Amino acid sequence: MTLVYQSTRDENNKVTASQAILQGLATDGGLFTPLTTPQVDLDFDQLKDASYQEVAKLVLSAFLDDFTEEELDYCINNAYDSKFDTPVIAPVVKLGNQYNLELFHGSTIAFKDMALSILPYLLTTSAKKQGVDNKIVILTATSGDTGKAAMAGFADVPGTEIIVFYPKDGVSKIQELQMTTQVGDNTHVIAIDGNFDDAQTDVKRMFNDEDLRAKLLANKTQFSSANSMNVGRLVPQVVYYVYAYAQLVKSGDIQNGDKVNFTVPTGNFGNILAAYYAKAIGVPVGKLICASNENNVLTDFFTTGTYDKKRDFKVTTSPSMDILVSSNLERLIFHLLGNSAAKTKELMESLASAGEYTLTDADQDILNLFAAGFATEEETAAEIKRVYDQSNYIEDPHTAVASAVYTSYAERTGDNTPTVIASTASPYKFPRVAVAAVTGKDSGDDFKAVEELHELSGVAIPAAVNGLETAEVRHKTVVATADMQKAVEDYLGL
Repeated sequence: MTLVYQSTRDENNKVTASQAILQGLATDGGLFTPLTTPQVDLDFDQLKDASYQEVAKLVLSAFLDDFTEEELDYCINNAYDSKFDTPVIAPVVKLGNQYNLELFHGSTIAFKDMALSILPYLLTTSAKKQGVDNKIVILTATSGDTGKAAMAGFADVPGTEIIVFYPKDGVSKIQELQMTTQVGDNTHVIAIDGNFDDAQTDVKRMFNDEDLRAKLLANKTQFSSANSMNVGRLVPQVVYYVYAYAQLVKSGDIQNGDKVNFTVPTGNFGNILAAYYAKAIGVPVGKLICASNENNVLTDFFTTGTYDKKRDFKVTTSPSMDILVSSNLERLIFHLLGNSAAKTKELMESLASAGEYTLTDADQDILNLFAAGFATEEETAAEIKRVYDQSNYIEDPHTAVASAVYTSYAERTGDNTPTVIASTASPYKFPRVAVAAVTGKDSGDDFKAVEELHELSGVAIPAAVNGLETAEVRHKTVVATADMQKAVEDYLGL
């Protein structure tokens, strides 16, 4: 029986995996979500010796079950290759009493590479399967990392264009240059005078604009998404949680069957939702610890049951988490409400109109899986220094948020379950922040900080940063939020 993906907002809107990947976002504004948990044989005594690619095949064949074995092999082998600077793809590093799962060994040194290196292959394969010969336009908003990773994946892929919006003053200098120097005739990068939530809201609006959809189709063009709103982005993220557990069994740090906690720095909720699906298919998870920065809307939600976006938006040193509307939480809400599209739609409409909603009658077993906390800017910097002093290892600010939240969770609860921190970016993406936290001095310049970070950490400067300072800036467009659609239409010649 083929796995059914349904919109979180319409019980009649049901599709297969390849249809969900091709559409990206449901036309009713909802997110395609699996109605049942696929059966996966997670035998960790065997999986401990499996390669990343083999674990990926096991997980993806369960979730993307309308793909043939040959199609999946093609996608996996093209994604997880020498683009990663280690054959392990996602190493687990022991630091004191925590384990950092390094998800930044891909071509753009952030965890988005883990899924966005495979998404172009899943998407073009889906288009072929569905007999679609329209041009696929990847339309996405980024808080710093998705944009670059998506462009790196889709650059010059035949039959695709990619348009990325990012907040002009809401990303690090390295993140911005990674995007604005991107090569590829089909890549377009646009800065907006607004924050990430403004960009994401308008991208979602364009997906749901029927007039724009008709105009695109008349030009043999259609939108899809590279955001974690797309199941083709979300499902590959399940793989590394299964792989991390297998690696801990292999190293003897845990016995097969022992529970582990995962602490995930969380903005749009996709990464921690993937950990939830990993638990659903059989990874022995104790707690999923949702770590936020000072934009702590998720901490408040898990503490009170009320999601309230009516608060000041803060620009922090962990910009990929500077988000007040966590899109992927909608999928968890759907599951918390017993997969009720009607109830989920009602809450999402309340969020859009009133800026908040309160969850009642939720599935307590699911809710009890989650713990939540947030780290202030001061706590994040202190954590980078603590980990460096203790382990001679430098975390990026997002990882440090998770690390700080985990440390305070462990102290508060006495929970000593082995815990994996999702380490979502290389410190080389945020060198000034990392160096200032360790030394107490601001380098004043990102590229000076790169050299200092190299001296402090002994870690080789990654190819993603090397030469970035002198690379040609190819994308210089800045628009007001209100003009985002006009910019899209101009690029596509509509």
